[in-house]
Amino acid sequence: MKKDTFLIAITMVFFLGIINPIKAQVSEDSELFIALKTNDSLLFNVGFNECELNEFKNLITDDLEFYHDKNGILKSKVEFISVMANGICHKDNLYKARRELVKGSLKVYPLYENGKIYGAIQNGEHQFYETFQGNEKAGSVAKFSHLWILENNQWKIKRILSFDHQ
Repeated sequence: MKKDTFLIAITMVFFLGIINPIKAQVSEDSELFIALKTNDSLLFNVGFNECELNEFKNLITDDLEFYHDKNGILKSKVEFISVMANGICHKDNLYKARRELVKGSLKVYPLYENGKIYGAIQNGEHQFYETFQGNEKAGSVAKFSHLWILENNQWKIKRILSFDHQ
């Protein structure tokens, strides 16, 4: 009897896998990967590196949560933008930070509900550079995970994990 139950369970898993295939990381030339890599570039190259804070407003949800292993938690878009505006993006700040995506590290995993994509997880590594009084030096390397959600047919970042800063 146990053998029959086991065979039925294996058969069901097999057929469910055929009906609703298990989705893994998408290829780098997929529409989803390209869209989220573009958004990553806007978020960091424009928003973070150039301090164009309006870019953040377009790319993050109102209920953003940002978890950072060194600096704690930010719990909203308003709080995130305020920290950026009053921190590294403040006009009188002598310290500037720049972020570069580590080449080849970006991975994207789609999230589905009833066969329809509603979000994606984007993982990668980034290298930070620190500039103080005009002198730039390499800073930390860290890992990140971003939860992107489709909101009114636009990809917006809802959760950010920034961790393993070395």
